[in-house]
Amino acid sequence: MRVASLLLLAAVVITPLAQITMRGVFNLPMAGAEEMTRYFMIALAFLAASYVTQQGGQIRMEEFQIFLPPRPRWVLQLMVELAGVVVFGIFFVASLVTISRNMNSVTPVMEMPFWLFMAPLTVGSLLLVLETGVTLAHTWHNRRPDEKHTVLT
Repeated sequence: MRVASLLLLAAVVITPLAQITMRGVFNLPMAGAEEMTRYFMIALAFLAASYVTQQGGQIRMEEFQIFLPPRPRWVLQLMVELAGVVVFGIFFVASLVTISRNMNSVTPVMEMPFWLFMAPLTVGSLLLVLETGVTLAHTWHNRRPDEKHTVLT
């Protein structure tokens, strides 16, 4: 996932750069460059999110949790992780419903099938459900709060 995220980040940078170069230097604009960049940004955000969760990089307000006694901190961590599973599950189901209702649609400029355009949201939210569920199970199994620290990846 890390390599895929880095490749998508490179695509987010290179696509507009190529568009500017083609338009400015060669006077030949690339049709669909903006739409493709938007697709890469959406894919990057949703697919990299599960990696960030797995690495412990999601915002969890650990700075405030440290002031709580262990038992309430453990309950709060469980509630945060359960809320994550529910919210990401809603994203996943909503994306499936949206795709199923728009199977014959395409994007305006590149005419990309709508299901392909929405696939990063579907895959990313499913991965987030799984990763957050694993974190929830880990916290539940330990029966104590995790001693968290902020991770910058």
